[in-house]
Amino acid sequence: QGQLVESGGGLVQAGGSLRLSCAASGRTFSSYAMGWFRQAPGKEREFVTAITWSGGNTYYADSVKGRFTISGDNTKNTVYLQMNSLKPEDTAVYYCAAASLDWGTPKKLGQYDYWGQGTQVTVSS
Repeated sequence: QGQLVESGGGLVQAGGSLRLSCAASGRTFSSYAMGWFRQAPGKEREFVTAITWSGGNTYYADSVKGRFTISGDNTKNTVYLQMNSLKPEDTAVYYCAAASLDWGTPKKLGQYDYWGQGTQVTVSS
């Protein structure tokens, strides 16, 4: 069974930057898209950003547009999330995910087959 492993979370002051990484391990699998979701305490998991390997299209939630950048390598099922100008409201557990099939714009949790364990990002004010 393929797995995704995130790294790079931590504690940062408001206005700072962090870079998250996500790599596939174990059994290799092909993916149509990879993305990042986040879940803050007491809230539902929400879409942050995604990239489709065919055409390199990227998608962002309005709340992170202009501050976060997704990039990756589809041959390695590896994806990165560069987060700049971080705000306290960005505090959450960040999850990496991979979608095997093309179900359209990859912004919904149900479109993803593989998930990482999550990495905590905490932004202090």
